[in-house]
Amino acid sequence: MLPTIRHDEYLYPVPKFDLGRKDIKDFMTELAGFHEQFADCFQRSESRKHFFKYMAGQFCSLERKSIEPIALAIKDGNVRAMQRFVSDTTWETEKMIAKYHSLVNDDLGHPDGALIFDESGFVKKGNDSIGVGRQYSGAAGKVDNCQVGVFAAYVSEQGYSLVDKRLFIPENWFTEDFLERRTKCLLPPETVFKTKPQLAVEMLHAFTQENTIPYKYVLADSVYGVSPDFIRAVEALPEKTYFVSVPKTTLCWSKEPLSITKTYQWGGKTRTKTTLVDPDSKPITVEKLARTVNEYFWYRRTVSEGSKGPIVYEFTRRRVTLAAEGVPIKTVWLVIRRKLDNKQQYDFFISNAPADIRLKKFVWLSGLRWAIEQCFEETKSDLGMDHYEVRKFPGWHHHILTTMLAHFFLWHLKIRLGKKSTVYYDIAA
Repeated sequence: MLPTIRHDEYLYPVPKFDLGRKDIKDFMTELAGFHEQFADCFQRSESRKHFFKYMAGQFCSLERKSIEPIALAIKDGNVRAMQRFVSDTTWETEKMIAKYHSLVNDDLGHPDGALIFDESGFVKKGNDSIGVGRQYSGAAGKVDNCQVGVFAAYVSEQGYSLVDKRLFIPENWFTEDFLERRTKCLLPPETVFKTKPQLAVEMLHAFTQENTIPYKYVLADSVYGVSPDFIRAVEALPEKTYFVSVPKTTLCWSKEPLSITKTYQWGGKTRTKTTLVDPDSKPITVEKLARTVNEYFWYRRTVSEGSKGPIVYEFTRRRVTLAAEGVPIKTVWLVIRRKLDNKQQYDFFISNAPADIRLKKFVWLSGLRWAIEQCFEETKSDLGMDHYEVRKFPGWHHHILTTMLAHFFLWHLKIRLGKKSTVYYDIAA
């Protein structure tokens, strides 16, 4: 589980999920009450029953929680009927997401909450599942034959939960060679290729437009940190602070260089061009900058309490001007973290936080992103998020949404009871 972040240096600690079976007197009654919230999202009573049974199966102590084992384990389960329900039946998913976000706000909502964006891979053996292909899987830690989902998680002092998802469809899937597979997988014809950062922006816009769950911070890894689309989308939101990873090759100046911006006409349009006053003023990588920082400016801080004791890093920060195509683009905070046992190994983050922010806030934010990793760990190890065998586009979304709801349901029980718990509930009988 996520290590508890210390109170004395951070805004709030992220609680562990620690609920146990003995804390729940009537689990099925609780689950039925939760499902009543989504009854009007299905047109038929049979669909409502399948939805309940499928989620109930995710709480069973089955070795594999795909459709067939679940249907065989749950009372009155039917394999083919459940397969049709997950892959082909129409769900009012937008209404479900809106209801779900309202429930998340009730239990987890906090003005200092954070949205976290990250992706997770699902290794597959065949080539027929929607979006499958050889691509990097963070779960496997290598390039593999897999599907990749882009996710948004929400974290606050009350807990954490996945709140949205998109399936990344590789660009080659939109070629004529994949037309038959797109059709078989029921990929909507209007779907176009979008990068992972573009999918994250899509979720961010939807989350902001809905305006149900409050948040102040936006966190992401370097895939999104180097994306101009993603950064612009966050910067367009008033009073939101981003804290994102960037690679060691990111270019910057420690002092903003003098530059001149001129306007000119081209093709009937007014354009601008920025040039450096001193053309010899070259930007350097953030890694090179880190190696020049005097020991005096490094602060040792405990980020969290791990299973083997305190997790400690050293931090420093600098105001830097980022470079793009050899010219300055913006001034941001650069936060550098290094390990105690290898002071040449760094992690880099940038932020649009106010100039008067204290270092301890950055230290806190650097550890907060692990909440989404914990969401992946818990949903995969305890609820079978990566056990699915559906191939169609709607089926992937239905399975992932059900898993997200199941994970949040357990957090709701913990919050409602104010007690501690584990995740397994054998309710197949």
